[in-house]
Amino acid sequence: MALVGDLVPVNQRQVAIGRLLAVGLTGNLIGASIAGVIGDFLGWRGVFAILGAFGSIVTVAAFFAFRGVVTPPPAPFNRAAVIANFRSIFADPRAKVCFISVFFEAIFIHGLFPYVALLLLAIGETRASIAGLLIAAFAVGGVLYSLSVPVLIARVRERRLMVAGGTLAATGLVLIALHFPWLWQIAVYGVFGFGFYLLHGCIQVHVTELSQTARGAAASLHSCFFYLGQAVGPVIYGYGFAHGGAEPTIFLGAAVVMTGGPGLLAAAAPSGGPLSGTAARYAASDASRERSCATARETPSWGVRPGVPRRRG
Repeated sequence: MALVGDLVPVNQRQVAIGRLLAVGLTGNLIGASIAGVIGDFLGWRGVFAILGAFGSIVTVAAFFAFRGVVTPPPAPFNRAAVIANFRSIFADPRAKVCFISVFFEAIFIHGLFPYVALLLLAIGETRASIAGLLIAAFAVGGVLYSLSVPVLIARVRERRLMVAGGTLAATGLVLIALHFPWLWQIAVYGVFGFGFYLLHGCIQVHVTELSQTARGAAASLHSCFFYLGQAVGPVIYGYGFAHGGAEPTIFLGAAVVMTGGPGLLAAAAPSGGPLSGTAARYAASDASRERSCATARETPSWGVRPGVPRRRG
């Protein structure tokens, strides 16, 4: 994501991130579907055995494919530079909002996935393949988002995209709590996934602009908070299911998703046109960076003006 931030101008960045998501979500879609089928035939041990076998094959292939690659020695650790990078990130008021938003997204959206099969049991459906199918439908919603994002950001303001994403994701949670038949839930999970990625994609664009010099650190913090939320989410849902019931817990999650991420980020984000409040704010910095690169290409490395011969001796 940091590389996308460096290579793609901000007014095209959400499209690029959407295409990157499409690739990853295709694997998610295939994996969730196959895992459910394997679980029905071989049980959960079979799923882990096949996953371990694929991991071993990839490890062996990578060992032989990359054994001749020479890597430069790593740069020495510079604590002062690390501290300066994190300070530059948190100097932007959006940083705390972005990281807190993805933390709660992961808790109340991705934290529900371990309980998909349990929720299906409540309506009498025992097949693991159906649980895999519903999780795959969530990924399909993400793929549809990645295909539609160029049209969306050209026609809809960013704040409305965030509110729409939060609304769709919250609606998906509410419908899941109502225990519709699993055939209906395929569409519900598709809407759920579309809404999540619509909201999440807007947050990702802001993360890539928290610091012009420390995008890698900003992206790592984004991932850190997101996966912390994924770790905490099943614990919170498990406690809620045990002490308050599935439906009230999921309704609470829907309320947090609806009001938390979109509301906080819209308040902290710059206002403006289609996607890009952010684009308007950072167009100047992108242009300045491009001019600096052009100047660096035209100026010899010893700092002499083009066309003037270097003095020797």
